[in-house]
Amino acid sequence: MQILKSNKNKSKNDKDDGKGGKRIGKRQLLSNILTVIIVFMLITSAYSLIAENRKKENDVALSIIAEKVSSGFVKKITVEGEKLTVVLNDETTLKSKKEREASLSETLKNYGVTPALLAKTEIEIKNDSGFSFWFLNILPFLLPIVFILLFFWFLSRQVKGAGMQAFTFGQSKARMIDPSDVNQKVTFKDIAGVKEAKEELKEIVDFLKNPKKFLDIGARIPKGVLLMGAPGTGKTLLARAVAGEAGVPFFHLSGSEFVEMFVGVGASRVRDLFMMAKKAAPAIIFIDEIDAVGRVRGTGVGGGNDEREQTLNQILVEMDGFEPAEKVIVIAASNRPDVLDPALLRPGRFDRRVTLDLPDRDDREAILNIHAAKKPFAEDVNLRLVAERTPGFSGADLYSLMNEGAILAAREDRKKVSQYDLIRAIEKVMLGPERKSHILSKKEKEITAYHEAGHALVSSVLPFADPVHKISIIARGHAGGYTLKLPLEERRLQSRKEFFDDIAVALGGYVAEEMIFGDLTTGPSSDLQVGTALARDMVTKYGMSTLGPMALEGLGGRVVFGKGLGDREYSEDVSAKIDAEVGKIMNESFVKARKVLKENRKALDAIATRLIENETIEQEEYEKIIISCGIMPKKREELNLAKE
Repeated sequence: MQILKSNKNKSKNDKDDGKGGKRIGKRQLLSNILTVIIVFMLITSAYSLIAENRKKENDVALSIIAEKVSSGFVKKITVEGEKLTVVLNDETTLKSKKEREASLSETLKNYGVTPALLAKTEIEIKNDSGFSFWFLNILPFLLPIVFILLFFWFLSRQVKGAGMQAFTFGQSKARMIDPSDVNQKVTFKDIAGVKEAKEELKEIVDFLKNPKKFLDIGARIPKGVLLMGAPGTGKTLLARAVAGEAGVPFFHLSGSEFVEMFVGVGASRVRDLFMMAKKAAPAIIFIDEIDAVGRVRGTGVGGGNDEREQTLNQILVEMDGFEPAEKVIVIAASNRPDVLDPALLRPGRFDRRVTLDLPDRDDREAILNIHAAKKPFAEDVNLRLVAERTPGFSGADLYSLMNEGAILAAREDRKKVSQYDLIRAIEKVMLGPERKSHILSKKEKEITAYHEAGHALVSSVLPFADPVHKISIIARGHAGGYTLKLPLEERRLQSRKEFFDDIAVALGGYVAEEMIFGDLTTGPSSDLQVGTALARDMVTKYGMSTLGPMALEGLGGRVVFGKGLGDREYSEDVSAKIDAEVGKIMNESFVKARKVLKENRKALDAIATRLIENETIEQEEYEKIIISCGIMPKKREELNLAKE
């Protein structure tokens, strides 16, 4: 049972936050400018006051100095430019200044001091190159320049903080992983599963190591490799492993990092990236999420002339510019290859396409073993069993599972991770954390119990549905309760009968609420969405309806902006027929689910009653309940590795 809430208010708030952020940025910039100006004025004023006070305090009239010399009271006179330092016989020091372009003797002669009298006094002349001279004379001119430079420095920091980056617009933001960096080096040994993908990429590694072998025989290695697969299947990690195996620099960035709001920035960054890679050749360029810039051209806001398309054009030009001897390989990753521009996929560009599937049971176990290398486990941990209970999990999901298991153990102050931690982590990754604060009323608890019991019972009775492993009415994530079903074996294909049974299972909660309480709640909303989506796929993708063998939508769904706005793949008449077929499938599945629950009302009540008491029913207890009601559980594989 899913509880979905609208995100309209959130979107509105996000917009408001954006506007508020711009206003805050402007205020901060003005504040910094004003601060610089005020500090400049204060320091200038302080310097002027200090200099003026120093002059008033220390300077003595030349007439007094002349009188002291004539009287024989002067011991020594030090001349430093225009400044005079006079030391009297009693060690008193006086400061004065002589005339600008006259010598000391000429200056004092005007005051009646003869050369004979002056000769009785020690005279020392110093050059005008002292630090204090230059500092005091240049500081008034240097200070404004320093503050002007500080002003522009503050201004450039604010501009950069606002995302403008005025001086680095066209520079690539790629991050380079050096092959000599042991901490970041990844090889094929660090990746479990994807055997076929690794075999395909070994050719790339061989070319980067021994290009002459291929060039001598006239072979051209692919310039580009496109990694395709669901999120979390290891596309980025595999690209890094290629660089690690070949021992070459690895330039990594996302497709969205090319594009800015200014025209020409993306194309400039592409040129800079490829220039860096050519200088470091042999090298690998990895562009993650290339569909951010590689979508079909001609459908943008600028009528085929927007910044994204300019960036894509530059990527195409750079890849065409590769010479056969240039040892630069471009690897891109995308989970939406159906929206990419055909020019990217033609021979000579990304002509090598490698698909990464979700791992099967053996691959999941191997991945779990890799992630378990540095974690202390209890004796009861069975990674084979964990792999059995995680069909459909990607490599990223399995990493998250192991991490969550370790977090749960640490939270409870235990030094080792147990099997119970991993089982709880599976549910947390699949559905989200438990919402312990979500307390149900007595009526809501009863409705939820019958809802989940309906799902479980229909799944146990129908022959092509998956067996039940766990039922719970404890809220997790957006679900008010959940029924955990796992297939008996790994499967790549799904039949029409299996689709019908899955839809009936999805409607089991809906039917149970209507049958027991004579009313409906918002609880089955997500179940209806899932069932309707499956029914529509049966009609439009797989040809499993009376419309016949027609694919009315692609396997990736309709791509509005990739194929152009307003494009329709079928007529209004066909659209009405599709809706009718979807409705027919849903109604047939509803009838099937209702029949199961009516015929097994005793089992439904028993399961619901047990859920109300314990809130959770594990597989073993559940099978005992349905066996007591005359329902035999589906044959399942025994997962006791101790006997193996």
